[in-house]
Amino acid sequence: MVLAVLLFFAGLFLLYYGAEYLITGSSRLALSYGVRPLVIGMTIVAFATSMPEMMVSLFAAVRGSSDIAAGNIIGSNVANIGLILGVAALIAPLSVPAGTLKREVPYMIGASVLLYLLSIDGRLSFGNGLVLFLFLLVFLVYCLRNAREMGLEKEAPPEVVARESQARAKDVVFIIVGIVGLGVGAELMVRSALTIGRALGISELVLGMSVVALGTSLPELAASLMSAWKGEMDISIGNVIGSNIFNILFVLGVCPMVRPLTVDPSVLGFQYPVMLLLSVALIPLAYKRLVLDRPRGAVLLGGYLLFILLLFR
Repeated sequence: MVLAVLLFFAGLFLLYYGAEYLITGSSRLALSYGVRPLVIGMTIVAFATSMPEMMVSLFAAVRGSSDIAAGNIIGSNVANIGLILGVAALIAPLSVPAGTLKREVPYMIGASVLLYLLSIDGRLSFGNGLVLFLFLLVFLVYCLRNAREMGLEKEAPPEVVARESQARAKDVVFIIVGIVGLGVGAELMVRSALTIGRALGISELVLGMSVVALGTSLPELAASLMSAWKGEMDISIGNVIGSNIFNILFVLGVCPMVRPLTVDPSVLGFQYPVMLLLSVALIPLAYKRLVLDRPRGAVLLGGYLLFILLLFR
C-alpha cells in the first residue's frame, strides 16, 4: 500500500513535468519553422495540455479499466470548472470575454451533450470515438477561421524564428523526454491507483473521477492559478474551456478507437449531469457582468467539493 502511494506520486510527478517538457519543446519547435503563435496555442499546446488525461485514459483503456478511462475525463472536466476556476476566482476576479461565452462555452456544452447521447447505450465504440474526433477538427477549423477574420492570427517575429531555429535539437530532446515521462507516469498512476482502490475498497470509477482526475488536471491547475495570480484572467477561462473541449473530443475520441469503452450506468445518472450542470452554470454566473468574482468562485468550488463528497458517500 505504501509503495503504491509512492508510485502514484511518482507517476504524478512524471505526468506534470512530462507535459511541461512536451509543451515547451513542441511549441518552440513549431515556432522555429515559422508557425503562427496563435496556431501553436490552439493546436499544439492544446493537445499537449490534454496529454496527461490522454495517456492515463489510454493506458487504462488498454488494461480494460474503462471506469478509470472515462471517469478520469469526466472528473477532470468537473475539477477544471469547479476546482480550478473556483480557486482562481477566489484569488482574483476572472474576466470572461464575451466571445468565449458566445462561442467556446456553448461548444463545450454541446460536446458534453453529444458525449452523453453517444454513451446512453452504456458503450463508447470506435464509431462514437470517430464522431467525437471529427467534431474536434470542426472546432479547430472554426476557431482558426474566426481568429483570422478578427485579425488575431499574427506572424511570428522573424528574429524569434531565427533564434528558435538554432535550438531545434534541444526541442526534439524536450519532446522525447516529455512523451517518455507522460507514458511512464501514466502507467505508474494507473497501476498504483488500481492497487490503492482494491486495498481501500474504492471502486475504479470513484478513484478515476477523484484522485486520478485531480492528478491529470494539475497542468491546467498550475497554469490557471499562475494566470490568475499575475492578473491574466482571460487565460484562466480560455485554458479551462479549451481543456474541457479537448478532453471530451480528443481523449474520448481517440481512446474508443483504440479499444471500446464501457460506461457505467450510474455515470449517466449522476456524474455526467454534474459535468453538464457546471458547464451550463458558467453562462448565468458570468453573463451579466462578464466576470467570475469571489462569491461566484465560492459557488463553483462548493459545487466541486459537494461532488467529491457525494462520490464517496
